[in-house]
Amino acid sequence: MENFAAFLKRKDVVISPKRYGVDALSAMAQGLFASLLIGTIINTLGQQLGLEYLTQVGGYATAMAGPAMAVSIGYALHCPPLVLFSLITVGSAANTLGGAGGPLAVLVVTVVAAELGKLVSKETKVDILVTPFVTIFVGVGLSSLVAPAIGSAASAFGQLIMWATELQPFWMGILVSVVVGVALTLPISSAAICAALGLTGLAGGAAVAGCCAQMVGFAVMSWPENKVGGLVSQGLGTSMLQMGNIVRNPRIWIVPTAASAITGPIATCLFGLQMNGPAVSSGMGTCGLVGQIGVYTGWMSDIASGAKSAVTGMDWLALVMISFVLPAVLCWAGGKLMRRIGWIRPGDLKLD
Repeated sequence: MENFAAFLKRKDVVISPKRYGVDALSAMAQGLFASLLIGTIINTLGQQLGLEYLTQVGGYATAMAGPAMAVSIGYALHCPPLVLFSLITVGSAANTLGGAGGPLAVLVVTVVAAELGKLVSKETKVDILVTPFVTIFVGVGLSSLVAPAIGSAASAFGQLIMWATELQPFWMGILVSVVVGVALTLPISSAAICAALGLTGLAGGAAVAGCCAQMVGFAVMSWPENKVGGLVSQGLGTSMLQMGNIVRNPRIWIVPTAASAITGPIATCLFGLQMNGPAVSSGMGTCGLVGQIGVYTGWMSDIASGAKSAVTGMDWLALVMISFVLPAVLCWAGGKLMRRIGWIRPGDLKLD
């Protein structure tokens, strides 16, 4: 047993929740951003501007979502080159066979294939053959066995959340908004979670609300410490930058989380805000304005399908209020109160 543990350590195979649930999942989100998300943005620009070249570029990028996620996960798991490159095929197979739950299938299958590939890497004199063979054979075989089931399960769970949100828009609006918003700030990937569950519709709108409350909320609250740089890095980047400060003083998280609990049901009950673009956009908030672009993309798709006649002024009002105005006002006022009662001290929100 000690010899096997030493072998795993030498191969850098670390079986832990952090390695697979934080490092791999966060890296997968970056792979999603570098393929599906940026491809969707470029494709949307191409469609709206009538530029076929941009539409083609966006199509190429979105088609590579599976390989991009797999390689990103492999990078987070410290895979050697031959394993990393072989994961391109594994990601494509898992994402294709996983259907609506493709991202979750990619995560599960890639982790197994990558770790087994690492175990055999450089252990033989014909490594150039053995390592890619094992990685691809295991990855594609596992994809065939489990990816369809994973996809079906993830899709069913996502459908359950969306059905529950339509049935109970107030309570589920709060739940989805808070949970996805918190996940966005934690060192895990809210985008990958939403993509894996296929979270769209009213539930997607609530998820967008929760993410915006965290990002815009922290950006506005920390203005005294971080000024314009903090406003941009958190408002258009990620609220995850505050994680170190949250560990030092968890009370700074109260206001953005409370804001998400308010804006979520407003999005679902008052505005009926739906996010019918790519599911991954539901977990992005204002990061690169991907959440807002996803909502807009959904509008265009609904108009094309006949489900929606036109984009109205109320649609735009809902998007602006939920994404920017309400989070900013609520967190500005809440931040003032927290500073006044001493729960937030000068420097508590300072970014390094």
